[in-house]
Amino acid sequence: MPNAPATHADPLVERVETAVYTVPTDAPEGDGTLAWSSTTLVLARVHSGATAGIGFTYGAAATAQVIEEVLADQVSGKPAWDVPTAHEAMHRAVRNAGRPGLVAGALSAVDIALWDLKARLAGLSMGELLGRCWQQVPVYGSGGFTPYTARRQESQLREWVEERDIPRVKIKIGENWGQEEHRDLERVARARESIGDAELYVDANGAYSAKQAIRLAPRLADRGVTWFEEPVSSDDLAGLARVRRAVTTDVAAGEYGYTLPYFWHMISSGAVDCLQADVTRCGGITGWLRAAASAHAANLQISGHCAPHLHAHAAASVPNVRHLEWFHDHVRIEQLLFEGTLDPHGGVVCPGASDAPGLGLALRADVADRYRTG
Repeated sequence: MPNAPATHADPLVERVETAVYTVPTDAPEGDGTLAWSSTTLVLARVHSGATAGIGFTYGAAATAQVIEEVLADQVSGKPAWDVPTAHEAMHRAVRNAGRPGLVAGALSAVDIALWDLKARLAGLSMGELLGRCWQQVPVYGSGGFTPYTARRQESQLREWVEERDIPRVKIKIGENWGQEEHRDLERVARARESIGDAELYVDANGAYSAKQAIRLAPRLADRGVTWFEEPVSSDDLAGLARVRRAVTTDVAAGEYGYTLPYFWHMISSGAVDCLQADVTRCGGITGWLRAAASAHAANLQISGHCAPHLHAHAAASVPNVRHLEWFHDHVRIEQLLFEGTLDPHGGVVCPGASDAPGLGLALRADVADRYRTG
């Protein structure tokens, strides 16, 4: 049977607005393959009557232009209840614009805003709307940027482990496209001294070759490293699979997955022990839940990459979540710009602890305006 038409009682998406905020880092930041001094958050706000839902992504300011010029018309006029309808319309509309990259970020931000709007219209938190599998979601402290001094790295790691009681942390390695192996290993050794018996993860951001990663892996394992993220480029599925077969640490990747087929190719090639997906890139909450289901079908766990306040409710709703990344850069920005942020004390967040509607986030307009660039 054809779908029943929307009734006059159905709330409709009336308009979509954007805003761009650029926040300087609190210290030089970088990883194995990139360095940056500021981070840009692109906000999407979707309206239905007096109610608005928000979503956001991290990326180029031009993402807002994609939302305004390509996606807004695709969701306006559609029933606010029917997020999959709007999601599919956006997906089809960007065919010639190219789905990966900032277009995917734009689609993701709007999708998140649509879910937030639906929950707010229903008077539910996002956890109540999606349903919960877990009351708590584990997090790991993430930072340890390659430009950090030894003192700053130690201070950050100790804050997470000793003050926040987070029992798992991650640092960046692969400095200068893998050309600083000695410094990488020194920083890992110092990290182990700083955190005691806590779990230690590393992220090379694709800086190494496969042979290089395999050669270094035993020395990382000697320091108790249990998570080796993007030892080689996530586009090199054969290389990832090769590393995974050769090392004892868990290999993880997927943060640059923009479409569901990408994740399926990664899973079916045997490239990872744990799939990563980023809700701000992979198609929003709709795409993230589908990626989680794909991983579950392959008996793999999923980890939420960055933007923890957007991942938390969705992560709590799936049975195979491993953890969320409590990423220093994004956490700092989200706590600065929004009310309703989460507390990671004890190494978990509890997205169901508040009965605030939707994602539970509210923009601090007075603060955000200081950083608005578009």
